[in-house]
Amino acid sequence: MARLLQPVILIMLFETYPPFRQRDFVFKIATTPSELAGYWALRKAVFCEEQHVFHDGDDRDALDEHGIPIICATLVAGMVDEVIGTVRIDEREPRLWYGSRLCVDREYRRLTEMSTSVSVRSHQPVYRGFGAIGAGLIYKAVSTANKIGCDKFLADVQEQNARFFQRLHWQRLGERQLHGRLHVHMQAEMAHYPPAAMVA
Repeated sequence: MARLLQPVILIMLFETYPPFRQRDFVFKIATTPSELAGYWALRKAVFCEEQHVFHDGDDRDALDEHGIPIICATLVAGMVDEVIGTVRIDEREPRLWYGSRLCVDREYRRLTEMSTSVSVRSHQPVYRGFGAIGAGLIYKAVSTANKIGCDKFLADVQEQNARFFQRLHWQRLGERQLHGRLHVHMQAEMAHYPPAAMVA
């Protein structure tokens, strides 16, 4: 007796899933060749290729000769993988420090949550909400300068980011044009940035 074959209907669901984004990070001073390569590459990608602040393909300047490069990097199996944020700090007068070249990879700018182990590893708060990586970099920058010896920490912030800095306890001091763009001259309230644990 012949068996009746039942038709098989395959239903394929095509749902869009957000791309995977690492949630485990470290905030640290860039020290290894690969960390420094990632630091320079991200600065170039953001300030030269994306924002077109610098038109000769290079954003480096004389401050890089003595500035301290700080990164936020993803971790895979506990090891630094990809640099996804940078900031530079430098001392311009005794105990007067500046922050500059703050940037975050565009794929991580809307990140709203990170692993709680970030706080333990980096000895700093874990920020939540949009801008979490940028906030972490700002904290690492100011608290590192405070540990080295800083009474005043300043930055020239692109105008569209000034309110973000104000929420992180920065005061507006004035405005100035830099690289053809309006920047807000700002000062960190040092009481909110205790000296960092010096983790390289």
